[in-house]
Amino acid sequence: MPATIRLPAGLQRRLELASSTFLHPVQGAAVDFRRPVGEAALVAADSVSWRVFKNPISLFVGGVAAVILELADPAVRSGIWQRSTFRSDPLGRLRRTGLAAMVTVYGARSVAEPMITGIVRMHSRVAGHLPDGSAYSANDPDLLTWVHVTATYGFAAAYGRYVTPLSRAEIDAVYREGGPALRLYGAAAAPRSQTDATALFDARRDRLEASPIVFKFLEIMAAAPAFPRSLSWLQRLLVRAAVDLVPDWVRVRLGLTAEHGLRRRERWLVELVGALADKVVIQQGPAAQSCLRLGLPSHYLYPRDARHGI
Repeated sequence: MPATIRLPAGLQRRLELASSTFLHPVQGAAVDFRRPVGEAALVAADSVSWRVFKNPISLFVGGVAAVILELADPAVRSGIWQRSTFRSDPLGRLRRTGLAAMVTVYGARSVAEPMITGIVRMHSRVAGHLPDGSAYSANDPDLLTWVHVTATYGFAAAYGRYVTPLSRAEIDAVYREGGPALRLYGAAAAPRSQTDATALFDARRDRLEASPIVFKFLEIMAAAPAFPRSLSWLQRLLVRAAVDLVPDWVRVRLGLTAEHGLRRRERWLVELVGALADKVVIQQGPAAQSCLRLGLPSHYLYPRDARHGI
């Protein structure tokens, strides 16, 4: 039997409703991860990524950490802050970005590939000039690679730190597993390991810079009603947990001090919530629905299931 837990009925229903709502964007058609039956995703069901991306707590933390790193690059910052709806509709933007990530990992190929094509087409209209006069484009392969590596770093680091440790081989696997989607997006070179990602971070040292926009982003993420009001304290805690994931030298470069991260004795609470979330099967979520599409049980990705032989 899988080592999963079921929350009290009321809380479980709220989670299921939130997941169902997440899969129905305000604009565009809803995504049905159960269809087409039997069709594989860009990433295999037995991958590390399928396990990592099922956890909503580490996804939130890792996603915030990734955006902090993206905003440190002036070209990416200009695209996110000046040419997107993030400031006017942060929750809508987060839902669309999160849904795109779920489709990329879990969605059937016939759903994921057209979605990526549409995003590339939309990005072709996002271009401009930085304050120093240099041009930028959202489809610049170099910028796409940076966005990918920061996202992969954030999600893997959040899961490994706040849910369950990942081995070096597992972290490397997460980078490799993102390669097919990254090539569809048109990135320059897909990092295939943590070593590749570290090299890319080092190569970016002279480019990353401080900006008040980073602090504004953190304020938005702490205040936006992404969680139920009763859990607003947890949302603020997770934003601080995300700051702690940012490499030390980047935090110094951005002016993020210890006050922006977790307080003493708070990390255990994030770890507790992250570990619990990894045992709750959200039946309406992309992970469980995609397992059913492939004829697998909805608890396939959870600890101590039959796949792991425990």
